[in-house]
Amino acid sequence: MNRAAHSILPVLLCSTSPLSFAASQTASTEDVELIKVEASVTANQEPVGTFDSAVSNLEYDPRVDLQSRNMAEAQADVTIRGGIFENTGFRIGSATLLDPQTGHYVAEIPIAPQMLRGPYILTGADNALYGMNSSVGTVAFGWKPVKTAGSVSLGIGNNNFNLQSIHAGWLNELEHKDWQLGFEGEYSRSASDGSIENGDHDFNRASGRIQLTSSNSQTDLFFGSQNKFFGWPNMYTPFGVNETEDLETQLFLLNHQQNYATDSSFEVSAYYRKHNDHYVYSRENPSAFESFHETEVKSVAFSGRHAQSESFALNYATQFIADSIKSTSLENNFTSRNYFKASILPEYQTTIDNNQQLTVRLGAAFDDTNRDDSEISLLGDITLTTTNADGSAKTVYFSYAEASQVAGYTAIGGSESGGLFRSNYQLERETTQNIELGLGLDQHNWRLNSAIFYRQDNNLTDWTYRFESTSARFANPVDINTTGVELLATHYFEHAEIIASYTYLKKDEDYGTADIDASFYALNYPDHRVTLGAIWRPAETIEIRIDNEWRQQQENALRSGSDQALFTHLALTVTPKQINGLTVTLAADNLWDEEFEEVPGTPGRGQQYTLGATYRW
Repeated sequence: MNRAAHSILPVLLCSTSPLSFAASQTASTEDVELIKVEASVTANQEPVGTFDSAVSNLEYDPRVDLQSRNMAEAQADVTIRGGIFENTGFRIGSATLLDPQTGHYVAEIPIAPQMLRGPYILTGADNALYGMNSSVGTVAFGWKPVKTAGSVSLGIGNNNFNLQSIHAGWLNELEHKDWQLGFEGEYSRSASDGSIENGDHDFNRASGRIQLTSSNSQTDLFFGSQNKFFGWPNMYTPFGVNETEDLETQLFLLNHQQNYATDSSFEVSAYYRKHNDHYVYSRENPSAFESFHETEVKSVAFSGRHAQSESFALNYATQFIADSIKSTSLENNFTSRNYFKASILPEYQTTIDNNQQLTVRLGAAFDDTNRDDSEISLLGDITLTTTNADGSAKTVYFSYAEASQVAGYTAIGGSESGGLFRSNYQLERETTQNIELGLGLDQHNWRLNSAIFYRQDNNLTDWTYRFESTSARFANPVDINTTGVELLATHYFEHAEIIASYTYLKKDEDYGTADIDASFYALNYPDHRVTLGAIWRPAETIEIRIDNEWRQQQENALRSGSDQALFTHLALTVTPKQINGLTVTLAADNLWDEEFEEVPGTPGRGQQYTLGATYRW
């Protein structure tokens, strides 16, 4: 495996290599495809209750804590290293997608996962360099090359579940040397009565792209549209009502990647995103309260790596975002904002011994908006990589990174005195300082990645609760110090693979006031979390995949039931030799019918079983 391939592996496993994501920008397509298969951090790749999306199976990813209402593909709060959903960004190509209303909807991405490579979880210096308005972590995806292939999937299950999906790609060699033109499209839909009463859903997504590639470039023109209706009791409120959401998301994106010279490349991304949200407080009595939101985001981003010599390179990223919102429940005095970020990270490499390489990166980022104070952040890391003659490797790194972001419109653009969600006009820019030490070991049949980190979040926007007087949620700033440990080990056998992880988090918080009884998000985290996944192929035509997650959650006064939970996702796949290209899968999620409230006060998901068939060509 080449140097670039070794660099990518640690970030796919546990986000511990500070050089990994930069290396992935210049790695060849063949390297990226191979690495993704070898280093997957979950055994299962497909969800059970609907068609797959960018957030599918992240709840079993040891790098991510996903807190869902209904199911992950319905409404997913994606958190990284004990942050909250507002601290996490989603990056496609060179651009971070943004939902200005609330981070609850930032994961509404109408792109078929077959078109994307990743996810890469960016933390520390990589997040500070490439992330935008996401101070703790970024879930990053790249565009796959189009291939001439396709698939059709059908599924049924309990709770009147049904699924249909079709995906196809076509690649054509052009007359001009080295140029190829590709087309790819996908349509998926699913519906069910829900894993609990009043937890029904009806989803559909259509996406397509045109791709032009050469030996040194790839250009993608993409359009996707997604419509989602789903219900859930106590989705956001504590009053025992059956709430619903109706979401519509459109995304138009243009992306160009260009390689030049040696180890040098750049990527340009531009997108337009429109998101509509229709929230109904009570489906039995819709006129009691309903709210409409429409957000629009326009952005252009540019990032890359320029290698001046074998020992010196320049990593850089910049992005501009302009957003706006129309809302029936937010104030009208704060309905648009412009964001700008520029970051630069010079990199110096030197060889110590024949098999050791020392890499030093040190740079800065500048964040600004037309409504908030600007911020300059420092970022950097030192990495020592040892590569042995037998192909094994050891990576040790030390990283320090600062990052900042501003609050969304729900936190700063609503009423301070009325309604269930109370905004706070005094919220200031949030800042984060993260320091960590990591170790990665890469052997021929096993890998270990580990990190210990300490993060200070200042003026973090959290939603808090007061028991004595009202049920309202208040947006309040909080200073939190978080200490964390991450361990992830993967072992490969001839016919099996085992993935195990352990994470530990400890927080010390200061809200600056005694009028807070509970936290919905910042203090909703696992003290201890263990994941165990396995892939076993007992026969040529049979494959068994299992993911398990056990957690000990921090106590929360709003949570009913236990603070411990065990979730299991099990799938049995049969590939009959009689029909080439056909696979039949029997899958189950929440196998033990765990009732754990991932969001305090909101019921957890129930059991889901599905039987699906996919034909690929």
